[in-house]
Amino acid sequence: MVAVRTALLSVTDKTGLAEFASQLASAGVSLISTGGTARVLREAGLEVRDVAEVTGFPEMLGGRVKTLHPRIAGGILAVRSDAGHMAALAAHGIATIDLVAVNLYAFEKTAARESATFDELIENIDIGGPSLIRAAAKNYRDVAVVTDPADYGSVAAEVSAGGVSAGTRWRLAQKAFDVTAAYDRAISGTLAGLAEGQFPADAERDTPPRSLDIRVPRRQLLRYGENPHQRAALYSAGAGGVGGARQLHGKELSYNNLVDLDAAWELASEFSEPAVAIIKHTNPSGCAVSATLAEAYRLALSCDPVSAFGSVIAVSRPVDRETAREMSKLFVEAIAAPAFDRDALELLTRKKNLRLVEVSGADPAPALRSISGGYLVQSADVFRTSPDRFDAVTERSPTAAEVDALKFAWRVAKHIKSNAILYARDGHTVGVGAGQMSRVDAARLGASKAVLSLDGTVAASDAFFPFADGVEEIASHGATAVIQPGGSRRDPEVIAAANRLGLAMVLTGARHFRH
Repeated sequence: MVAVRTALLSVTDKTGLAEFASQLASAGVSLISTGGTARVLREAGLEVRDVAEVTGFPEMLGGRVKTLHPRIAGGILAVRSDAGHMAALAAHGIATIDLVAVNLYAFEKTAARESATFDELIENIDIGGPSLIRAAAKNYRDVAVVTDPADYGSVAAEVSAGGVSAGTRWRLAQKAFDVTAAYDRAISGTLAGLAEGQFPADAERDTPPRSLDIRVPRRQLLRYGENPHQRAALYSAGAGGVGGARQLHGKELSYNNLVDLDAAWELASEFSEPAVAIIKHTNPSGCAVSATLAEAYRLALSCDPVSAFGSVIAVSRPVDRETAREMSKLFVEAIAAPAFDRDALELLTRKKNLRLVEVSGADPAPALRSISGGYLVQSADVFRTSPDRFDAVTERSPTAAEVDALKFAWRVAKHIKSNAILYARDGHTVGVGAGQMSRVDAARLGASKAVLSLDGTVAASDAFFPFADGVEEIASHGATAVIQPGGSRRDPEVIAAANRLGLAMVLTGARHFRH
């Protein structure tokens, strides 16, 4: 136990400060503080000494220099069991400081403001704060360092009980080093994307960072990875999306569950209307939109009811009783939704092992993938097709019904592993050809997987047709319109084949490879 006789308090976030300081003072702790923090403490009726009184120097340079002084650093860093350290303190009249409570200038908050200037960023780079935190954390055996207002209550209780325990001091030091590391990463990452003097709002948002620095807390250990012999864990800052989801029911989520849930959630989130995505091994076995969630589910399931066994499902709206009743007829691994109403939960929780996950929306994040010897990073694929971006290149333009079906198919095709061909109609998938080595094979696979008739469907291709045979294969199964990026040197041959077969063909000018 380390008894606390003197505490240094210097915080930007004043949450809970007065109460914490009052508890320390009641335990006989002498308080030292700076500027605005000292003012808040005095307004709370507490006796506090200014740092300037301790150091013998006033705050300087507009507050840039306050705590950088041997009388402060020495009081924190001195090892109490080292006779030489203690003799040096005595020789220079320096008192020990036993507790340091510091949080830092709000650099990230400043950087997030649209109106923030370059100079404001520079002025919000804290110097003294990180130094105090590192010093106290380094000397954790003798000093307690508090960087999080959430720790005020427990620390004050220990101080009042006679001293801060070794376990608490070490836990606080670990958190403190996390705080300074995150702070330095935020500064480095923000400034790396700016030219000197540039406004943060003018920076290129999609430009890959000059260096890749990722630090996310481990949220949970997983039983294993893709296979039982692989170890795995989930890391998440809890800021929405599947990584920050709340599990309401069922067995522990597995690595594969989470990967499939993410694929399902991304697809369902493409649509503002009631939408259902049924995913098997990251590919949709069915997807649909409709006036009700229950009807969207029935349409999605009709695409491939066999593959849907053991699937993962995501929906764009809260699950209601009717949808839950339909879903409960099928063996499903997990369901992700923005919410589940009470009746839906009552029905679905009867299945002991069914995982129910509540997910809040999240903006598409940059994609990160590891390769041997390195990492690949790319911006999220957020390209969407709207009617005014359609470029009909065939003699026949698509009908209004075909345009709606093509729009739907193009959004879903984005979420199918390449090479991909998707058949769809009236807001639901009919056949999915995923992950083939040739595009014509993808067209054949999608047709072979279809349970419903393909007559009158439309087809979406995630990339251009290198030859006319893919279009010929699609037409042979009854599709009447095709959407594809274009860009092949054989586009004229492909378009000529579409004209010969009576197809309407639309080019988007952008592809949706998914590897």
